[in-house]
Amino acid sequence: MPPKAREKTGMKLVIVESPAKGKTIAGYLGEGFEVTASMGHIRDLPQPSDLPAELKKTSVGKFAVDVEKNFEPYYVVSADKKKKVAELKSLLKDADELYLATDGDREGEAIAWHLLEVLKPKVPVHRLTFPEITREAIQRALLEMRDVDTDLVDAQETRRIVDRLFGYELSPVLWRKVKAGLSAGRVQSVATRLVVERERERMAFRSAAYWDLLATVEPEDAAKGGAFKAKLVSLDGSRVATGKDFNDTGVLTAKSAVHLDEAAATSLADGLRTAEFAVRSVENKPYTRRPAAPFTTSTLQQESARKLRFSARITMQVAQRLYENGYITYMRTDSPALSDQAVNAARRQASELYGPEYVPDARRVYKGKDKNAQEAHEAIRPAGDSFRTPGQVRSQLSSDEYKLYELIWKRTVASQMADAKGSTSTVRLGAVAPDGRDAVFSASGTVITFPGFMAAYEEGKDAARDEDDDAATGRLPRLAEKDALKAQDVAAVGHETSAPPRYTEASLIKTLEERGIGRPSTYAATISTIMDRGYVSTRGSALVPSWIAFSVVRLLEEHFRDYVDYDFTAALEEDLDRIARGEAKRVDWLDGFYYGDRKETGLNTIVNDLGEIDPREINSIQIAEGITLRVGKFGPYLERAAVLDPETGELADPQRANVPDDLAPDELTAEKAVELMENQGPGERELGQDPETGRTIVAREGRYGAYVTEIIPELTAEELANQPVEYYKNGKPKPPKKPVKVKPRTGSLFKSMTVETVTLEDALKLMSLPRVLGADAEGNEITVQNGRFGPYLKKGTDSRSIGSEEEIFTITLEQALEIYSQPKQRGGRTAAPPLAEFGTDPVSEKNIVVKDGRFGPYITDGATNITVPRSMSIEELTREQAIELLAEKRAKGPAKKPATRRKATAKK
Repeated sequence: MPPKAREKTGMKLVIVESPAKGKTIAGYLGEGFEVTASMGHIRDLPQPSDLPAELKKTSVGKFAVDVEKNFEPYYVVSADKKKKVAELKSLLKDADELYLATDGDREGEAIAWHLLEVLKPKVPVHRLTFPEITREAIQRALLEMRDVDTDLVDAQETRRIVDRLFGYELSPVLWRKVKAGLSAGRVQSVATRLVVERERERMAFRSAAYWDLLATVEPEDAAKGGAFKAKLVSLDGSRVATGKDFNDTGVLTAKSAVHLDEAAATSLADGLRTAEFAVRSVENKPYTRRPAAPFTTSTLQQESARKLRFSARITMQVAQRLYENGYITYMRTDSPALSDQAVNAARRQASELYGPEYVPDARRVYKGKDKNAQEAHEAIRPAGDSFRTPGQVRSQLSSDEYKLYELIWKRTVASQMADAKGSTSTVRLGAVAPDGRDAVFSASGTVITFPGFMAAYEEGKDAARDEDDDAATGRLPRLAEKDALKAQDVAAVGHETSAPPRYTEASLIKTLEERGIGRPSTYAATISTIMDRGYVSTRGSALVPSWIAFSVVRLLEEHFRDYVDYDFTAALEEDLDRIARGEAKRVDWLDGFYYGDRKETGLNTIVNDLGEIDPREINSIQIAEGITLRVGKFGPYLERAAVLDPETGELADPQRANVPDDLAPDELTAEKAVELMENQGPGERELGQDPETGRTIVAREGRYGAYVTEIIPELTAEELANQPVEYYKNGKPKPPKKPVKVKPRTGSLFKSMTVETVTLEDALKLMSLPRVLGADAEGNEITVQNGRFGPYLKKGTDSRSIGSEEEIFTITLEQALEIYSQPKQRGGRTAAPPLAEFGTDPVSEKNIVVKDGRFGPYITDGATNITVPRSMSIEELTREQAIELLAEKRAKGPAKKPATRRKATAKK
């Protein structure tokens, strides 16, 4: 008898990535649709250590990718997603249709494909994408449904596999030769190289001094206007040198330019103060400026960094919320194009707000350079067929959301507005000095007669090099040729050429995009990664590389040159785009990337034929004559090579000095290195012998401050020979065991102590810590000790701070018991009340509060904790957001703990 057919329920299951997106969509779909979230990817490549035992020794074992069988990935449903998958399968049982409504880019397409592979639906499946979450967009999407695009899936899968191959082959080399825990990545390593190369340029840079004149002049005829400033541009027919005429070693490269020094400039200025000035020429040109294109992912990140001081990560987090709640279109796109509906909305709004004259007759069309344009059809713009002004949505958005929405709205509306119009005037004026030298000055000014798009928005700019060298600008009087002028003042002005500016997040993103390296949608994650790995830190908005980044980049440049080559990385990105367009096959391309010709090319070939890499050489940089910077296990330090002691004739120990953490690489000049070496003080001072053990006690400078320790002598040959001998059952002696190394006692110096002043008595006290004071009435031992955050008492897990380091040796048990009898203090105050309360959680049925933690405010219901995102302020946090954040944290499951090894039970 055939199985009974399932009765139709009429339910249509829609799967999206996030609850916030699902909630917005559900409001537009209405009855008959059940919207749920997959919470991102439901499966991925596992860590090789998590593979089943039978696979670990196969061709899958190294990468969780079968490199011998068509690079087949071994995917697993992660432990924290198994409950979610079971939930999705349960919902699917009652559905008549399945709608996969994940994002329309490669990542979203891959999520949809993984859902198909795992859920194995037996009902009709539809792929549903929309560039914005509005009623109109969803209705259009329901009329344009399609199947999962396997080419996009192939491209994303290839990207995931190549990143696994790249990282897992190169990172272990860094662990062995530089430092454990480092990582290499297809885009992150190239981004790090860009930052390091810029710092190398700054280190090699030598400034040049040059002078010019700035004249303040006014027309003899006061009716023509007031005073203005003009800069010296030529002398006796030759151009005066500016910063752009010098190279980075401080050499003048423009041979025809006149290089003025201080004496020459001062002498010329003195002579021209009484000279007769006159207008030599007046040139007027029309000024036209066009609006910038609507935002792509890259340009949004750059502009929000310039204007809002948002990091790329914060920008994308805020944009994600705006998209999921229906305020903007999809925020991962390389296309600056606008749909017809958006163009009409922008033109209509510009006309309503600024007047019809601010809208050009012809619509503006913007096209991107990328053939794929990240598979999205539009730029980032306000959502809907008509735009809401920032004022209309202000009450619905947080502060950061409002700022970003306003930026997007202004840029979109301005992109369809008229050009700004005006005129630019350039005036050349001259005078002859008493010694006969002919000096020509220049001044320019622009007058905007029609602001056009600038009434709504003006694009920001990154700081340029030597920008002070531009000609004097400002509003100019009405001048004509031969008009007489008189000098109010002529001043000699000194300048120095400036080093290449460090990258900011905005300029690094711009450079990566211009070079075709990586995808703009991944730039935020890339920059976060190189910061989290310790390769780059920020100083203000500038990105400063660490010394460890220098070592990593040097190793990769010398032994994996292609894989950090800018053109190679850009070509690789284009190859991945070709796979997305169906123009190349995944397996063939991966075989070429990994195996190459199996002789000289291919990642696998290069890694297997690396040869010897000298870690000491890789981690060394010559700073000054005889002084080398070395990147050590505990950080960078300077070393002066060992020299012969003229008195003893023996080789002295190398002299070392720590490099301050706040000293940027370009600030470690030869002079600074010598200063650090000379001011280092004794690296080690012998204090005497411990009367109880006879061991020598020394004070040393360490990476994390000064400390005292005892020297434990190595066993002598005689002592080693007298070690007890163990025998095998057959009577033969076992090889001698390596003696167990005794750990020396140590103690950090108090803040009031130095290597030069600490005494043997002090050292013995410090090494005796922690000090046992006694026990309380219940028998719990109380100790006093020094810690990272200062001196404290400890009783079991209960710690209490005390006043000063000196109290460590004077505090009594009675005083400690008195401290423990008081309510516990936190940061010098009693336990603080919650920062906010949001009532009962619908899942845990416990009270939701916001507390101030060691790493910032966090939301908790007593069982689940989640840090308040940096983009949210506590004042703007709502109950709904708190519940959603806790739900997302629960869905991810608890953080994985490292596996603990069980000790084998001794056999009897």
